[in-house]
Amino acid sequence: MATGGFHGQILRVDLSQGKVSTESLEDDLARDFVGGRGLGSAILWRELPAQTDALSPKNKLIFATGPLNGTGAALSSRYELVTKSPLTNTILSTNSGGRFPIALKRTSFDALIIEGESQNPCYLWVDDQKVELRDASQLWGMNSHETTERLLEETSPKAAVACIGPAGEKGVLLASVMNEKDRAAGRGGAGCVMGAKKLKAVVVQGSHKTPVADPEAFQEARKNALTIVSEAPITKNALKEYGTAVLINIINQFGALPTRNFQEGYFPDADSVSGETLKELLYERSVACATCPVACGRATKTANRSGEGPEFETMWALGPACGVKDLELITEANYNCNESGFDTISAGSTIACAMELWERGYLDTATQDMIREQLGGELRFGNGEAVLKCTELIGRNEGFGKLLAEGSLRLASLFAHPELSMSVKGLELPAYDPRGFNAMGLAYATSNRGGCHLRAYFVGPEALATPYAVDRFASEGKPALVILYQDLSAVIDSLGLCIFTIFALNPEHYASLLSTVTGEPLDGRQLLRMGERIWNLERLFNLREGFAKEDDRLPPRFSQETLPRGHSKNQVVDLEPLLEEYYRLRGWDEEGVPTKEKLNELGLEAV
Repeated sequence: MATGGFHGQILRVDLSQGKVSTESLEDDLARDFVGGRGLGSAILWRELPAQTDALSPKNKLIFATGPLNGTGAALSSRYELVTKSPLTNTILSTNSGGRFPIALKRTSFDALIIEGESQNPCYLWVDDQKVELRDASQLWGMNSHETTERLLEETSPKAAVACIGPAGEKGVLLASVMNEKDRAAGRGGAGCVMGAKKLKAVVVQGSHKTPVADPEAFQEARKNALTIVSEAPITKNALKEYGTAVLINIINQFGALPTRNFQEGYFPDADSVSGETLKELLYERSVACATCPVACGRATKTANRSGEGPEFETMWALGPACGVKDLELITEANYNCNESGFDTISAGSTIACAMELWERGYLDTATQDMIREQLGGELRFGNGEAVLKCTELIGRNEGFGKLLAEGSLRLASLFAHPELSMSVKGLELPAYDPRGFNAMGLAYATSNRGGCHLRAYFVGPEALATPYAVDRFASEGKPALVILYQDLSAVIDSLGLCIFTIFALNPEHYASLLSTVTGEPLDGRQLLRMGERIWNLERLFNLREGFAKEDDRLPPRFSQETLPRGHSKNQVVDLEPLLEEYYRLRGWDEEGVPTKEKLNELGLEAV
């Protein structure tokens, strides 16, 4: 049955049988797991057998919306894509914004469960309650831009499209699912799962409004949250003026902008690839997701073509991580990633890993010869043309690109030096060196989807003094703060909100939005308990898949090598004491396993 924030329906699509069916959303799933990430994770836990091959027909691909999608709340246009990751074999939830999340919610389905594997390429067309599986053979091979344009012609110009490009079709483990052409559910290879199912796209439009239990109280909570977001310094000024790449110079000044595959933390040419320089040279206009007053996205144009981005993480991964300072080449490489449909963070980090393997002489002769032939030169740090060519090869999964398409851990392990993969649980780390941000190191190590800053977005306190400043080198109190941010981030993802709201709102604000939508009384403490429940369920999924304490580790570089210069010089990470305290505060045993008491406390005793 429908309750506030939910339509009460799930659409199940069996691609092997070519059948679709509608199911009722269970009240306890909505109540206990919020929606979005939490809802998708709960469904995956219940339905996916342990040790399922991520690329087999048995894996599930779950498109899940949150209770705030379609309500008009500020920054409430994010959806979650939940599956088992083919890159890491962890649970994967990855999200994206734009128009697609609200269009999906308006179909009246709170989630889509995709299972099985189609014999031939197909796409799913959901128009309110009308659902069709259509042939996509003529779309196979098209990039994300071409696919989107063609499908809007075939269905409705008012529809929204989430699709894969050639990378997903060809089995690139870094493949993303792209919506609005350039928006990516990027991390962990969800696009590869979609490609294995031969599902080219999901196209949606609808007219159903999200039900709100207490419209008057919700409007008050919505307006209050909007006012706070509009007045907070980060969301009011920095992100609006320069986009996410405003962080390039800031993180570089801290001496924690990972450079040359995390060998350094200071990039002398950072300003050449900054948000300020992007605005000066390539900026066309700002781009916003639906319901967003911030508009941190950037439409850009080079001498050859146009698109969106690069965002901060992309700018770093294809730039300083590879020692590259040519903004136009970085932007072109970003366009390649978006059009072919694969993750820019993992791609850039894997190329950087390959560069270090080359410079240390770890690549065999045959691989070196292949690189020289296909890239037209050596794969050394600073070679922007090589980065651009590598993104082309990854998208086609050809030649040296086939090795890069497996991610940095498989690449480095192939050449007997896995320590050069800057990853956790097989997922490449983002643009914050943990030697410069202590809490971020613990957040990386304990993240349920592998190396990720968005599972505890500690950039605010450690780098931006938002909502308060903490000593970035200190250890005291950090495990508790990381837990707080992990639980809160789980709820934000489940509500359907953008993580940037964390720069402005606190748990009570989120609780007010959720409670007035659903009609269920809720305070900030209870909201965080929901996040804790989601976090523990994700942990249980990974334990069931064979992950253990040994996987809550950072690459050895961070504990063994100090940064040679910059304002984080001579720092290393001492993870073990932080991890021990983290487990204790989580209510887990010494091996990082949730205790029976903790599971009972969270209502997960049946698990």
